[in-house]
Amino acid sequence: MEIVPVETGKQKKLFIDFPHDLYAGDVNYVPELFVAQRDLLDPKKNPFFEHADIQLYLAMDGHKVKGRVAAIRNDNHNEYTGEKTGFFGFFEVVDDYSIAEALLNKVINWLKTHGFNKVVGPVNPSTNDTCGVLVEGDDRPPVVMMTYNPSYYLEFLERYGFRKQMDILAYEIITANVTNDRAFNKLGLLEERLGKKGIFIRPIDMKNFKQEVSTIKKVYNAAWDKNWGFVPATDKEFDHVAADMKMIMDPRLCFVAIHEDKVIGFSLAIPDINQAFRKVKRGRLLPLGIFKLLWHKRKIDFIRVITLGVLEEYRKLGVEACFYGRIMRHCIDHHIRGAEASWILETNDPMNRALVNMTGRMYKRYRLYQQPIS
Repeated sequence: MEIVPVETGKQKKLFIDFPHDLYAGDVNYVPELFVAQRDLLDPKKNPFFEHADIQLYLAMDGHKVKGRVAAIRNDNHNEYTGEKTGFFGFFEVVDDYSIAEALLNKVINWLKTHGFNKVVGPVNPSTNDTCGVLVEGDDRPPVVMMTYNPSYYLEFLERYGFRKQMDILAYEIITANVTNDRAFNKLGLLEERLGKKGIFIRPIDMKNFKQEVSTIKKVYNAAWDKNWGFVPATDKEFDHVAADMKMIMDPRLCFVAIHEDKVIGFSLAIPDINQAFRKVKRGRLLPLGIFKLLWHKRKIDFIRVITLGVLEEYRKLGVEACFYGRIMRHCIDHHIRGAEASWILETNDPMNRALVNMTGRMYKRYRLYQQPIS
């Protein structure tokens, strides 16, 4: 067994493909698209690398991969928070603690050389991407842009010395339950009251997408700046994510709230494209994967509510509830089975209460871990 740094294109391909072998036969596993993972890890294509660095490692037993991990330096995070925190991510390993330990030792040693005094993870490669260890709810496939892992990861990380930093929650909202909910059926009246205050909600304008993104970016940074774990994305990062989202988003599920020509909030929900990705063998679109993706994309019956934020001075007026109401109305009208709202901080009491009031059921829990580096 040897832990080796990823230095060649062939090794990077092994790094990306390892989960397909690890989860072979797991009915809940969803393969990431190879081209998407390749671009995510490419400094020439991902603007994250303009302020960050990643060292990838493989655990090799001869020619066979047994595990992988990434050590991550994120200068934006540390400049914004004043911390000296390093990160680990892309953590996947066979059911052998000694291999997990060896991989994590490499991460710690790399982070030490960069002067960090704490390690947090898993993040892939930041909290603006997929992150967290799934600790509850592994009986269902993950929805789009959410993680999935064997239950033994929890044991391995805690045995190594990691301790919980924060749990992030996912709620399931079933459309059939919403139709009978009294609060939901009164949302039309709430929108009327907001209208009297000069607050209106409209779908995102796809014809002026670039301008919409520019405006939403400002609201995003202002609305989330006090949230735990928040680090503002750079302009290039935000635009990069928006371009990716545009390829899969349904404009009928994305809304902005306006007060006197000022955008005061927005919500983003997208179809659960993972339902289609599950059919793409080893994440390869060629030669047949693209046809499977397009065929199964038509049958998607679930969505994920990714972000929903309102400027602080406009909160508690019901704008957030109207966003959810519009999204669930779309689900009713288009025979969509339900939605996942994620990720929600366990400490965000107002949002957790609101989701329960909207007939939501907490059905998945993810955990970010931390450990001092001495």
